[in-house]
Amino acid sequence: MTCEKWLFGIVFILIGTVSSSQKIIYSEPDKDDTRRLNFEIAGKIGGNFLIYKNIRNTSWISVLDNDMKQISRVEQDYVPDNDRMINVDFFPYGDYCYMIYQYQKRNVVYCVAAKIDGNGKKIGDVIQMDTTQLGFAASNKIYSVLSSEDKNKLIVFKINSKNRKNYMITTLLFDNQLSLLKRSRLSMPMEDRDDYLSEFQLDNDGDMVFTKFDRVNNENIGKAAFVIKYAQADSFTVKELNLEKTFLDEIHIKPDNYNKRYFLTSFYYKQRRGNTDGYYFYVWDKQTGQAIIEDTITFHDELRKEARGNSNTRMAFNDFFIRNIITRRDGGFIIGSEAYYTTSRGNAFNRWNYLYGSPFSRPMDYYSYSPYYSSYWWNSRWNDGQNVRYQADNIVVMSFDKMGKPEWTNVISKEQFDDQSDDLISYQIMNTGGQLHVLFNNMERRVQLLNDFSITPDGKINRSPTLKNLDKGYEFMPKYAKQVSARQIIVPCLYRNYICFAKIDYN
Repeated sequence: MTCEKWLFGIVFILIGTVSSSQKIIYSEPDKDDTRRLNFEIAGKIGGNFLIYKNIRNTSWISVLDNDMKQISRVEQDYVPDNDRMINVDFFPYGDYCYMIYQYQKRNVVYCVAAKIDGNGKKIGDVIQMDTTQLGFAASNKIYSVLSSEDKNKLIVFKINSKNRKNYMITTLLFDNQLSLLKRSRLSMPMEDRDDYLSEFQLDNDGDMVFTKFDRVNNENIGKAAFVIKYAQADSFTVKELNLEKTFLDEIHIKPDNYNKRYFLTSFYYKQRRGNTDGYYFYVWDKQTGQAIIEDTITFHDELRKEARGNSNTRMAFNDFFIRNIITRRDGGFIIGSEAYYTTSRGNAFNRWNYLYGSPFSRPMDYYSYSPYYSSYWWNSRWNDGQNVRYQADNIVVMSFDKMGKPEWTNVISKEQFDDQSDDLISYQIMNTGGQLHVLFNNMERRVQLLNDFSITPDGKINRSPTLKNLDKGYEFMPKYAKQVSARQIIVPCLYRNYICFAKIDYN
C-alpha cells in the first residue's frame, strides 16, 4: 500500500503520523460579550484574529493578537441596525476578508460587500452587489453567497419562488476581487407541488451545482436530479438520478475539484419511511460528462450494533444525519455522520418532524428559498421557554475508495444533551495535515470537558491527552468553531454568562 493512496488532497495531506500536543489560550470577554451576543469568526487576517460581534444595534470587530489579547475594538458604523440587518457572511483571504451582508431598507433588500483589513478596518467603499425590490417585509435572507474551495470565485444567488410552478433563479459570479464575471437570470420549472431545490455548491471553475427533488408529505425522496449551472452558461444542465426501488433522505453534494468530479450521497431506504439501510452514492465526471458511480452500500449488523446507542439494531441509523464529506486526491472520500434528535414533553422528534429531513437546514421562505446553511444566524441560537431537549450522540466515520467500496469504519461514542439550546452539543472537525481531529464536549465527573479524538489516514482513532490549559469554568461551543490556519482553530466559549473565544494550537 503506497503513501499516494492515502494522500488526502486539500483536507488530508499525508505528512506522517506524529503525536500532537495542543495548547489553549482564551480571550478576555468584554462587558458587552453577554451570551446574547451575535458573533461570527471572520478568520485569521494579516496575522490577527478577527471576530465580528453585534448586540443592541451596535456592530464591531474585535481584533485579537496571537495571545488572544484584544488589540482594538473597531466599530463598523456603516452596518445597518438589527431591525434592517438580515444576514452576514465572511470570506477570509491572507491580508483581508470580505464581509458580505444583506439588509432591508423600505421595500428594497440590498446585498453589499465590505473589504476588511487585518486591523478590522474597512478598505475603500462598500460595494453594492445586487438589490431586490419587495412588496413586503422579508423574514429570511433573500441572497445566498458561496465561495469556491480555492477562494478564487464567489457566487451570489437568489431564488424567486412566488410562482410555485416556475422559479426564477438569478446568479452573479464574481472573481476574488469582486469583479462581476457573469450575471444570469434563469427559469427553473417546478413540475410538482412537492418539488424542492437544495444543497447549492460552487466549484473552482465557477460552476454551481445543486439538487432538485420531490419529497411528498415530508417523506423520503423518490425522484431527484442534480443540476449544473456552468459559469458562462445561461441555462441549466439537468441529470436525473436513477432511484428505482430506492428512496433517499437528503442529498449532499461535494465538488471534487482535484479530480473534476461531483460526489453526491444520501442515506437510502428500501421503502418509504423505512429504516435507514445505508448510503447511496452518485459520482459525476465533469470531463467525460458521465456518471462513473451510482451504487448503494448497506450497513452491516456489526456496525449497526456499534452505532445504535439506545436504538435497536434495525433502527440504528434512523436518527443519524450526514455532517461531513471529505474528498481525497485519489478519488476516495470520507463521510462523517452523527445521531441528532430532540425530545419534547416526553415525545421524541426524529427526522420526520423536520421540514426537510435535517435540523441543519433552514426552512423555506415565502419569497426566496435560501438553502445555504451557516452555523451563524441572527438571534436564532437561543430557544428559552421551549420545553425541548436537544440530543447528539455517536459519530460514525467511514472511508471509501474511488469506486465507493468501504475501506474502514469507526464509531466515536458520545452522549450529549442540553435543555436550553444545542450550542454545547455536536462536534467540529479540525484538519492538521496527517490527521483529522474530532472536537466535542463530554460530561466527565459532572464537568463538561472538551474531548479531542484524532483519526489517522488508515482509520485508527486515538483519544488525545487532555488539552493543556483546559481551565474549569469554560464551556465550549465546538459546533461554531472555525479552523483559521493549518494548525489553529478558534472555538467560542461560555464563561460566567459571557462569551469569549479560545484558540487551540496544534504543534
